[in-house]
Parts: sequence; C-alpha cells; structure tokens
Amino acid sequence: MDDHEIVIRPLITEQSTHFANNKNSYSFQVNRKANKHQIKGAVERLYSVKVTNVRTANRRGKPRRRGRFMGRTPEWKKAVVVLDEQYHIDLF
Repeated sequence: MDDHEIVIRPLITEQSTHFANNKNSYSFQVNRKANKHQIKGAVERLYSVKVTNVRTANRRGKPRRRGRFMGRTPEWKKAVVVLDEQYHIDLF
C-alpha cells in the first residue's frame, strides 16, 4: 500500500487538538487493513517526524434511518500517533 492509501486524513476535533497541544499525539483515519508498523512508517514518511507509539481502534458504523429504510454509516479505523518530544505536525 502507498502512504496516502494508509493514512486517509487527519482527524481534527476538540479532543484531538487538546491531545496535540498537551500530549503531542495526533489522530488519523487510516485504512482498515493497515497495521501499526505500516501506520508508523507512513506517518514518519509523510510528515518527516519520529513516531514513538501507535494506538489503533476499529470504529463500528452506526445504524441510520432514511425514511422507512435502515442503513449503516461506514466502518473505519482510527489511529492515535504519539510523536517524539522534538517533533510536531502543523495541521491547523
């Protein structure tokens, strides 16, 4: 997989902004088939940083109703990447 296929987009929320400022950790939406080693390498190559830790979580899709039909939002994978103290990513 290509680096841009592994890291889909950064997640910019209030909580991720707080963690970026205080704990030097950043959240990304990643490919569901990517493992922690692939995520670490892709973030290091894309943003030129040193990654110390990667945590992942599979997010389940929620049921949604459209009229009388029930559907689901897509399932996705979230990765929280902790950087070395000397590095940071300018996402904002």
